[in-house]
Amino acid sequence: MKTKRKVMTQEETDRFVIARADNDSAWEKPMSVRKAKSKTVMLPSDLADQAAFFARLHREKSLANWLKRVIRERLDIEEAAFAGSKKELLARNIR
Repeated sequence: MKTKRKVMTQEETDRFVIARADNDSAWEKPMSVRKAKSKTVMLPSDLADQAAFFARLHREKSLANWLKRVIRERLDIEEAAFAGSKKELLARNIR
């Protein structure tokens, strides 16, 4: 049975390399790093047109950057709401 090797994040890889930079014996085995796969999201053309308009209105360099920012903001809101609901449920269950 093969065991899967943990894929390190970019930060973990950087720390690993920096910690062993001066140790010549640390460089015997090659290490491969895979770039995270990106996802493609299909948008209806009218929604993409609206998004492009607002990206320009907000002087964003690209539609993709604006969409990333909007999605991050929305995810922050969703995570905060989820965390609040979770605390509320836990508080009710304790009583």
